[in-house]
Amino acid sequence: MRELAETVLRLTEMAKRMRLDALDMALASGSGGSHVGGSLSCIEILAVLYGEVLRFDVKHPLDENRDRFIPSKNHCVLAHIPALAEVGFLPHEEILEFQKDGGRLTGYPRRPEIGLEYSGGSLGMALSVGIGMALAAREQGRPSQVYILLGDGELNEGSVWEAFQSAAHYGLDNLTAIVDRNHLSYDGDTETVMGLGNLRKKLESFGWHVSSCDGHSIPELLEAFQGTAKGRPHGIIAETVKGKGVSFIENRPEWHHHRLSREEYEQARQEVLGEAL
Repeated sequence: MRELAETVLRLTEMAKRMRLDALDMALASGSGGSHVGGSLSCIEILAVLYGEVLRFDVKHPLDENRDRFIPSKNHCVLAHIPALAEVGFLPHEEILEFQKDGGRLTGYPRRPEIGLEYSGGSLGMALSVGIGMALAAREQGRPSQVYILLGDGELNEGSVWEAFQSAAHYGLDNLTAIVDRNHLSYDGDTETVMGLGNLRKKLESFGWHVSSCDGHSIPELLEAFQGTAKGRPHGIIAETVKGKGVSFIENRPEWHHHRLSREEYEQARQEVLGEAL
């Protein structure tokens, strides 16, 4: 129990640092803006993944036996890059090179040497990429696990459901798909745009083993990642708040992609630090 409490505290502190780094990156991106809301919603998910779940070696980043993390919602870069910096894939100061010409962090690069396994692209494609990786690992006898992070708005894509069906058909128990269920896409509330209904029952009907959790609760996330089932892919429905941690960003669709002013940055930083305004 003491070890769990220490793990939760360590990951909670990591998530706070990542949230502050996300704000630094958003400010540094300047007038071009950045994907703030959907990055803040998955901070704790990525903290648990990189701080506890994923197996990797930053000194040997191309080790074939490594686990793979594929951000299908690759616009979560303000959460992903701080996580990579936290565990040593890149120097912490490099995060401020985000979107700078000539740097390694422009756009959505694929750079496995610093932990970026997937370059992004059209939403709805990454789960299929992950299925290929999971199939290859099984066929080659490697212990690699594959983790995919999807946005709930992305589930409107038909290719995602074809992939859900395929993963169950092949019994890929080395595959975990996490849905960042923040209920808000760029176009508005997900249930208004295209209702998902009972997502858990849908995934279970497709043959997946499913866990649900509060996506901002470190203990619940840790438990959810352990909830695998032999012979079945694992789905985690993580209930989150878009823009979590910053009052004027939370649940605001315009903050899907937005410019952060200096004044807004200072207020957001105070809120994350828990300081009186």
